[in-house]
Amino acid sequence: MNDLLSDDLLKMWGNPNVRRIVAILIGWLIIWFFASMVKRTLPKYFKETDTRYKARKFVNFFGYFLLVFLILMVYSSELTGLSVFIGVAGAGIAFALQELIASVAGFVVINFSSFYKVGDRVMLGGIVGDVIDVGVFRTSMMQTGDWVKGDLYNGKIVRIANSFIFKEPVYNYSGEFPFLWDELTIPIRLQSDFDYAKEIFMSILNEVQGDFAKEATKYWDKMTESMMIENAQVEPMVTMSFDENWITFTLRYVVDFKKRRTTKDAIFQKALKEINESNKRIEVASTGMEITTFQGTQ
Repeated sequence: MNDLLSDDLLKMWGNPNVRRIVAILIGWLIIWFFASMVKRTLPKYFKETDTRYKARKFVNFFGYFLLVFLILMVYSSELTGLSVFIGVAGAGIAFALQELIASVAGFVVINFSSFYKVGDRVMLGGIVGDVIDVGVFRTSMMQTGDWVKGDLYNGKIVRIANSFIFKEPVYNYSGEFPFLWDELTIPIRLQSDFDYAKEIFMSILNEVQGDFAKEATKYWDKMTESMMIENAQVEPMVTMSFDENWITFTLRYVVDFKKRRTTKDAIFQKALKEINESNKRIEVASTGMEITTFQGTQ
């Protein structure tokens, strides 16, 4: 019985395809073992989450590359006779899988360019959200907005093919300049002291966003040095316009791309408090409607 089993094993081992499969399995185990060991040591050398994430992705990608290379080496002796067939089949496969190939190319471009990275807030195809993962074929985003007002998460995870970057514009809210300009308007009555109002509103902006604007100025100066872009005012700014109804003040400021709503809330609260304490030097304008009933005479 044992002799028969040994003979069967020897015959099986004599089959070149079996030896190739065993060699591939052993090679795959070795690659998996070393890749796992390398990924476990990454936190020691990469303290930043973004860098550690990219390093882990690179290790996975390099492992897949080694596995494909191993398979080609094992079957190299049989590939020479199939070169013509592979050429013809490869052209058909490339045409059929052009979207998949474009997604892989997009993955390479995303990781070696400044389109976006994990943690950035972007808009792809009209969908705004934070990038939470960049896979080989798709980018995963935690969506903001939609039925939720403001820049808050709505709970949906959206996956978009990486090939999208070659087809439509990519809007990055937090690239080289991780801040946004935002503004709000406050209408006041024509009888109000507009000089006093402008002074109060500017004081509020400096109190809420003054220190933040100084930090943003450093980033903006770096951008103007490396890119062909005009110098813009990063400091808070208050402008005024008026018509026959009221005076409108526009408060413009830079803000963290993830804190637009909370910043606007803080500014409105301080503005309302100052208006209420101004002794009617500043009065909020509003549209009034008067309904008059006319009765006909008989």
